[in-house]
Amino acid sequence: MNHLYIVHDGENKYVFRVYTHHWRTPLEIEEELRLLNHLKEADRQIAFPIADQSNKFIQKIEAPEGIRFGVLFSYAKGIKTAKFSPETSFLIGQALAKVHQSTENIKLMRMSYNAENLLKNPVIRTKKFYNKNTSEIEFLESLSDFLTLKMENEEKQKMRYGVVHLDVWFDNLHIDDEKEITFFDFDFCGNGYLCFDISYFLFQLFTTHLNEQEYQVKADSFIRGYETVTKITPEEKKFLSFACLAIMNYYISIQCDRFEYWTNIFLNEDHLKRMVGNLKRWIAYNKIEIK
Repeated sequence: MNHLYIVHDGENKYVFRVYTHHWRTPLEIEEELRLLNHLKEADRQIAFPIADQSNKFIQKIEAPEGIRFGVLFSYAKGIKTAKFSPETSFLIGQALAKVHQSTENIKLMRMSYNAENLLKNPVIRTKKFYNKNTSEIEFLESLSDFLTLKMENEEKQKMRYGVVHLDVWFDNLHIDDEKEITFFDFDFCGNGYLCFDISYFLFQLFTTHLNEQEYQVKADSFIRGYETVTKITPEEKKFLSFACLAIMNYYISIQCDRFEYWTNIFLNEDHLKRMVGNLKRWIAYNKIEIK
């Protein structure tokens, strides 16, 4: 979604993120950084922003397309890999639960992820982009209607709410020596049910593991790790198989929205079929009946 640069000072390595033009407002970036500083103070395992000599975190850059914003971040130790052990999956669960302990019941002046923002509006934008009533679009419309009813009927008072990352998967965390986890890229952070992050991680774990038995072992290990820190409520557990479907519906629309900036190389009918295919595989695995 943004442009990232590795920065060296001779001894240490950092990451400089330059937000794409008209992607995030100054307030949205300030709120993301407020969250990260809050998590840093709580000693959570995250990459954190670094201020300049004037104690400013956000840099203004005069690019040809207009003003863009840049932020320097600490570098997350370790490597990015989808091939980690069940033991490491356990540690990821623990680390995420600790983040959630610090984000529960706090609120950002950013998007609140609900049925309207994840389902109703996104499917309209996706349909407009593809401009034809394909079977995949019909499926997303049916899924959106089904999930909207599901979300509106949840026992919300029994679902933990706060600030969510919304993009927790192997691509946004580093693993150091198979035992230290560091999360980064909170670009999509906002307000929502904490189980959104749990569900999304499980979905991405599923899509990167064609061997479903291997997936289940790592998924169970992740949940066990999470619950050594804080418990997942029964209502949240019932919602886990549904939450990620809503998030993926939203991300499909984001890819359409940002076509000119990011996804024009691969965003086509075949890509949509692959995305929908992953959703259908997850639905079948979890025995979900869309009515």
